[in-house]
Amino acid sequence: MLTLQDPTLLKTQSYLNGSWHDASAYFSVHNPADGSLLAEVADGGVEHCQLAIAAASQSQADWAARPAAERARLLRRWFELLLNHQEDLARLMTAEQGKPLAEARAEVVYGASYIEWFAEEAKRLYGDTIPAPSGDKRLLVIRQPVGVVAAITPWNFPNAMITRKAAPALAAGCSIVVRPAELTPLSALALAELANRAGIPAGVFNVVTGADAKAMGEVLTRHPAVNKFSFTGSTAVGKQLISQCADSVKRVSMELGGNAPFIVFSDADLDAAVAGAIASKFRNAGQTCVCANRLLVQQDIYTEFANKLVSAVHKLQLGRGDKEGVHVGPMIHARAAARVNQLVQDALAQGATCLTGGPRTDLGDNYVAPTILCGVSNQMAVAQQEIFGPVAPLIAFNDEAEAIALANDTEMGLAAYCYTRDIGRALRMGERLAYGMVGLNEGIISNVAAPFGGIKASGNGREGSKYGLDEYTEIKYLCLGGIEQF
Repeated sequence: MLTLQDPTLLKTQSYLNGSWHDASAYFSVHNPADGSLLAEVADGGVEHCQLAIAAASQSQADWAARPAAERARLLRRWFELLLNHQEDLARLMTAEQGKPLAEARAEVVYGASYIEWFAEEAKRLYGDTIPAPSGDKRLLVIRQPVGVVAAITPWNFPNAMITRKAAPALAAGCSIVVRPAELTPLSALALAELANRAGIPAGVFNVVTGADAKAMGEVLTRHPAVNKFSFTGSTAVGKQLISQCADSVKRVSMELGGNAPFIVFSDADLDAAVAGAIASKFRNAGQTCVCANRLLVQQDIYTEFANKLVSAVHKLQLGRGDKEGVHVGPMIHARAAARVNQLVQDALAQGATCLTGGPRTDLGDNYVAPTILCGVSNQMAVAQQEIFGPVAPLIAFNDEAEAIALANDTEMGLAAYCYTRDIGRALRMGERLAYGMVGLNEGIISNVAAPFGGIKASGNGREGSKYGLDEYTEIKYLCLGGIEQF
């Protein structure tokens, strides 16, 4: 049984217009560590989406009219409540998502940091004055909230993926409807409970739960009252959602799939590169969009790096996320684990070698052992597809030009990593890698002060940083004429 210090954080109904709404049907939420039932959650579906959009539409104008300082105070209170309930929120997350408790605790703090950041940015939503072409005119630029926002968030970061969207939306004066993944709704509903306690007005922040992702997505993307749509998830689904937004010409921001190269040159600090690879690749059991998908290692250090990486992986403990000392938890479900194992088997059939790990574990169908493959080519499925699991394929390269060519040989463009002690090479790689984010001698690049997002098939728009409010505001130009001259 899931035990919380504050049991009222465990909610199982949609949060609409400041109150909890039940449904005639329910869907089950299971613990990926052992398959046990955690909760039966209201399957609100299309009906709850429509009610939430109506509530958001009704509340948005009043919310936008409030002084920025007032919105900031309420967001700040929400931030403080998240930190005050960090342990319960982490336990909820580990129970429904599977990640180790240490990672879950860190995600709660990381997610809360977006609320704190945008509480401060709400007071800095500046405009401009433009030199006028004549003395009887004044040209002004103001930024206004885009309006009602709809967001669909993924299961891999069930707290932070919501706060990264909701915090800037609310700071800008927008209201929002969030549809969390049906695999991990409990974290989202706990956030709604804390938003309510913080005093966020009814209808400004809404969470709709349901199992029919396609039908709910149709409503959230096509409804005429929704002005902006934000999505984090796979590229295939993102493309479909973008097309659904096109009819009403909605603003969209998309954080989609990744295929991150992790490049190690012979002049790199190999111990630092190994540590960075472990942090990037195996966090959340490899179920992150920015995790290292392909490890490109210069030929003359390939064996040394592989040996060091194997030694580091041997120290990782696989197991239940709620057990102390565990570094790698279960996959989200057995289908995800089976897909990862299939990619490994395909690589082995084409000549790759497994240095450690592999598909066999005695923990159950949801678990994949941390695995390292060598002898991988960039044409193998394990290098071309997003693995989304704890498997590190090693690919050798000869020189800088080949490294860039291999790294950019993908339609994705979210994150990339490069380890070198040559400052000139670091800058060249940063400029030439076709990715929205590049970590130079660093394996963990996400932080609230930096713009998070990709290019190419990895999406558009940015979350976090001073640029984050741009996604939720419209620029309006005011031309004031008839000004008398003295």
